Amino acid sequence: MPESIGPLSGVTVVDLTRVLAGPTCTQMLGDLGADVIKIERPGAGDDTRKFAPPFVKDDAGNETTESSYYMGANRNKRSVGLDISKPEGAELVRRMAMDADALVENFKTGNLARYKLAYDDLKDGNPKLVYCSVTGFGQTGPYAPRPGYDFLVQGMGGLMSITGEPEGKPQKVGVPIADIMAGMYASVSVNAALRHAAVTGQGQYIDIGMMDTTVAMLANAGMNYIHGDMLGRLGNAHPNIVPYQPFQTSDGYIIVAIGNDTQFARFCEMADCTHLAENPDFATNASRVGNRDALVPLLADIFAQRSSEDWLSGLEENKIGCGPINNLQQVFDDPHVKAREMVVNVPHPLTGDGGAALIASPMKFSDTPVTYRHAPPLLGQHTEEVLREKLSLSDDDLAALRDKEVI
Repeated sequence: MPESIGPLSGVTVVDLTRVLAGPTCTQMLGDLGADVIKIERPGAGDDTRKFAPPFVKDDAGNETTESSYYMGANRNKRSVGLDISKPEGAELVRRMAMDADALVENFKTGNLARYKLAYDDLKDGNPKLVYCSVTGFGQTGPYAPRPGYDFLVQGMGGLMSITGEPEGKPQKVGVPIADIMAGMYASVSVNAALRHAAVTGQGQYIDIGMMDTTVAMLANAGMNYIHGDMLGRLGNAHPNIVPYQPFQTSDGYIIVAIGNDTQFARFCEMADCTHLAENPDFATNASRVGNRDALVPLLADIFAQRSSEDWLSGLEENKIGCGPINNLQQVFDDPHVKAREMVVNVPHPLTGDGGAALIASPMKFSDTPVTYRHAPPLLGQHTEEVLREKLSLSDDDLAALRDKEVI
């Protein structure tokens, strides 16, 4: 694996996270060059190791023991199989934290205090430590003790109330977006706190709640409510822009995104419906939003007359936002996705010469590119390596820890 040249090269992160929100954060930090040490319970490990099938396949097409789910959020980490419920295990983590730059955890609120691994237990020994807790509901408030699950938070945070067809059931997003966005906010926060610590020498505590990040993610829909508009489900329509939705063509569906009045006039000219742009009920975006129920059926009739390919070529030629609705096979076959190298292969001990395929990082740097130094590790793959390197443990020390089932 190439050595890290990323912007976080030289930063050490102790990773006490599992499932998705926390591992999303630490994978991003690892992608940026940090040395991420993932602490996992021996014999069990991250829960997502069992979120399967599917499993990653070897070069003969046989399933390995590594789940696709786990592989998607754990590259650029080293796994240490270590039981923190044993005093010796917790002490090893404390010692690692004393020389670390950051620690990220997503235990339930207050749980790590049982092992003397809470921020208050560590901050005096390492004043520059950035300590980030990612939980369902944060460290304060009436829901703080509750466990956090993406599906629950999507519902409680309002996202499901604005997702789905108007007359349909509330609908979650097709990926665990509450987990992912909590991880992204955590990563941004850790980076900011690392910058502060580098300047001042002072670390700090970061409290990330999935409920908070989901409320923040309501964005324009949340702001519309705050300023007087209780938005319901609009299906694929946009609350503030019309037309901005899929339309059925003579042979499929396409997305049309017309962002301003000039584009609408240009669309009407290419679609031979200039009378719509000249109609005061539709001439401005505000009037189109107010009269969407009248306009959208007229546009639906127009789009139904021509094929998807015909529409897409004409819309693109006129610089009007448009695109197909791809399934996953079409996404990964797309020439643009391939040109952007959004799938990478990394060497993996179980997959053979072909390596393991991963969705790549979308972060593109001109001088400090993301590197893929470590495949998502096997459980405990780096236990002895890390304990020797970070804590200078001897063969006898390691043997004693194995005898006590600490590692």
